[in-house]
Amino acid sequence: MKNLLDIYARKRRDISAIEKELEESVNNDHSLLRETSIHLLKAGGKRIRPVFVLLSGEFGHYELQTMKNVAVPLELIHMASLVHDDVIDDANTRRGQLTVRSKWDNRIAMFTGDYIFARALGVITQIPDPRIHQIMSKAIVEMSIGEMEQIRFFFHSEQTIRDYLLRIRRKTALLIAISCQLGAMASGAPDWLSTKLYNFGYNVGMAFQIRDDILDLTGTEKQIGKPPGSDVKQGNITLPVILTLQDPALKPMILTELDRIHKLDGQTDISRFLEMIRGSAGIKEADRLSQVYIDKAISSLDTLPDIQAKKDLIEIAHFIGNRSY
Repeated sequence: MKNLLDIYARKRRDISAIEKELEESVNNDHSLLRETSIHLLKAGGKRIRPVFVLLSGEFGHYELQTMKNVAVPLELIHMASLVHDDVIDDANTRRGQLTVRSKWDNRIAMFTGDYIFARALGVITQIPDPRIHQIMSKAIVEMSIGEMEQIRFFFHSEQTIRDYLLRIRRKTALLIAISCQLGAMASGAPDWLSTKLYNFGYNVGMAFQIRDDILDLTGTEKQIGKPPGSDVKQGNITLPVILTLQDPALKPMILTELDRIHKLDGQTDISRFLEMIRGSAGIKEADRLSQVYIDKAISSLDTLPDIQAKKDLIEIAHFIGNRSY
């Protein structure tokens, strides 16, 4: 944890500049849109995508204004996807704060997400390279497909590990991957290097989401900022559950619990379900797969120059693989 704080401290000035730019980007004459957007912004987050942009930019010609023009829209896209996520999931809290849909309503939340997406597109126009626009727009399309696939697979107990991995690739890993890739591209780093950083970000992103899904089942509300088991209450069957369903001894009981949760629309006590999952091998196996992705991510950096940014990326990868919040 200390190393992670050191990394953020090293980039404190630039992260603060991005934070200020984010706030300016969502500022608007419409008081309600401004209020909902600022509420989301103030809920915070690790700002991991902007940090990846900044660190990847150090492999080329680093210029803060250029980095901001990449980091800000990527974080705005992430923020917009969270607002839409919360509507789909009927989520009341995120990071310990009321969600936009909970504090206002679903319609206002959807328009807030749309507005933030639009602001992201406005900021990225300051980057003249059309390749960056194409990569970003393609990622948004893939993220949308990932969201639709998540809805399609709600309470689908027969989904495969491959179904899950493809879904989180679209929902989470791609945006982290292009954060690394576009940071390098915008700084003029060579294509081979931006590709290596894309691979790093992709594998870190896969591990990030797997770890997130483990924590949803094993963490406390204080740790994760929402009630544990929120995913399954919404019908989102994640990797630890898919893996636990492969255990013939546990499968019938897990299916019974999933059916009960589904019929009661998630409005029920799920402590028995959580107890079974936590005591299964599914958690350990999911954790092992997360570590495989972290190892792949770090290997992607092998041929990159040994600058401080490379060491920082490795430290962040280790943090993501072991995080408990």
